[in-house]
Amino acid sequence: MKRRVALRSMAVAVGAMAGLPSWASGWSKETIPAGKLLSVDQANSLTAMVETIIPKTDTPGAGELGVGNFVQKMVTDCYDSKTQANLSSGISQLEAQSMKRFGKSFADAGKDQKLQLLQDLEKSSDADQKAFFGLVKNLTIQGYMSSEYVMTNITHYEMVPARYHGCVPVTKG
Repeated sequence: MKRRVALRSMAVAVGAMAGLPSWASGWSKETIPAGKLLSVDQANSLTAMVETIIPKTDTPGAGELGVGNFVQKMVTDCYDSKTQANLSSGISQLEAQSMKRFGKSFADAGKDQKLQLLQDLEKSSDADQKAFFGLVKNLTIQGYMSSEYVMTNITHYEMVPARYHGCVPVTKG
């Protein structure tokens, strides 16, 4: 291997490693564009679903922080086509269940109705529905906990923790 090729390869690897953590942690609603995997109605249902999983309290909920776009982006970029199809069909089935039981879409259903539908998904005997709910739930938690708002206002994330204070007065305690 020639020295220039090796140096170029190392530079690309270091650049990729330096850029990945900055995107994966501290993302915001504006940094992730709306995904193209789901239709507008399905994206609204996904937003309602993540908002039901982590609702707004004294802190913003997952829907308000744009976690639905995060879930869609992660599934599009990091998962295989079978999982992508499972996400799309899972949301369609959730919509169908909501229309059948309550006569309205999942996004328009009441808080208790949404919660009931999600609990039914979690307890379902269908492996695809359980996989769909588990995927969305895990990505919702990951997206919420790594969002810019949570990282800066709740967890107070520090890139380099444990500061060194060399000149500190010593007092007897």
